[in-house]
Amino acid sequence: MREGSQEKQWRERAAVVMPGGMYGHQSTRLLPEDYPQFFSRAKGARLWDADGRELIDFMCAYGPNLLGYGDPAIDGAFMSQLAVGDTMTGPSPLIVELAERLVGLVTHANWALFCKNGGDATQMALMIARAHTKRSTVIFAKGAYHGAHPWCPTRSAGVTPGDKAHQIFCDYNDVASLEAAVAQAGDDLAAIFATPLKHDAFVDQALAEGDYARRARELCDDMGALLVVDDVRAGLRVARDCSWSKLGVEPDLSSWGKCLANGHAISALLGSDKARRAASAIYATGSFWFQAAPMAAALETLSRVTDTDYLEHMERLGISLRTGLAARARAAGLGFRQTGPLTMPLFLFEDDPDLRLGFAWCSQMLARGVYTHPWHNMFLCAAMTAEDIEMTLDAAEDSFRAIKTGRRVLEPNAKMSFLLA
Repeated sequence: MREGSQEKQWRERAAVVMPGGMYGHQSTRLLPEDYPQFFSRAKGARLWDADGRELIDFMCAYGPNLLGYGDPAIDGAFMSQLAVGDTMTGPSPLIVELAERLVGLVTHANWALFCKNGGDATQMALMIARAHTKRSTVIFAKGAYHGAHPWCPTRSAGVTPGDKAHQIFCDYNDVASLEAAVAQAGDDLAAIFATPLKHDAFVDQALAEGDYARRARELCDDMGALLVVDDVRAGLRVARDCSWSKLGVEPDLSSWGKCLANGHAISALLGSDKARRAASAIYATGSFWFQAAPMAAALETLSRVTDTDYLEHMERLGISLRTGLAARARAAGLGFRQTGPLTMPLFLFEDDPDLRLGFAWCSQMLARGVYTHPWHNMFLCAAMTAEDIEMTLDAAEDSFRAIKTGRRVLEPNAKMSFLLA
């Protein structure tokens, strides 16, 4: 990072007043050193970092950017509602309209609750499952991410054994492992939590298999437990309905967030009538959960979801991207794996246990104006164009060539000891 850059100055200032200089997913402990932490603006499918560098953004704010940064209609709906009332003593009638819209869109849903982050929604799902069943044990897939609350399967610092009590883990897409976990839980099973696909960090993604999803549904029915699909990351990117609707499986609860309002802060928990009484019994709230402006933005977003081919457009771009990257990696003589849905790709290299190739390639892409990620799934947004994909493929071809040429002198990736701790 060059001397005198705005990015460098902001990092130095942040180090004084913020623990570690930056927390969460944009920490420099988690990304290559040359990656920007601070951004000055965003529009459509592009970001500008603090130094004014323009980037095609394949992280989409880690998911919220579905239809394009700064979408005029969505932001216009937000600003219009903001002008008349946002955070008020009670909600606007928009909360009812939004609940009705989601119940009409998502097959399994009969009701909706709103909050701010995906983690809020998964927390409510956990509480409702335990209130409904009067039981404690919950089954998760190993490596799955459900948020940053202490009970979630994340890092251990600051977390007590009690926070992690009553949890059993199974292998994703492994029916026998799931059945063994249910047998271990016995009569104390409250819920099976499932992600719509295996989108763990550092490893290949895997789409959910029908046998696994159907068996999860059957086991919950047999045991009187609730099935929860955490659709925070994949919701509206895989299907217009709950993601497992493509497998013919309906959960009792599904959590939604990220792109529900195209970047405005709102998330939702949707549920069936089976869980309605328990949902009305728990206490969960927040001072900003009932804000009206994000609800106006969400209503406009859902109108676009139902009235346009946004999803099919992203899938077409995804095919072009995947096909083009495969051809260019093959021409460079590099083993390059692409997994996950077309709209949520993950890129990993063969023979790259410490991700040094992945880090180097992403840094090369960044230098050519494309923001990719070395170990987390990425996202396409509907504001991307065929020209954006062609620019990305040109950058990728040059980046593959660069790391192939410099492969023998790549330094070991020292960050992996922290990342995998």
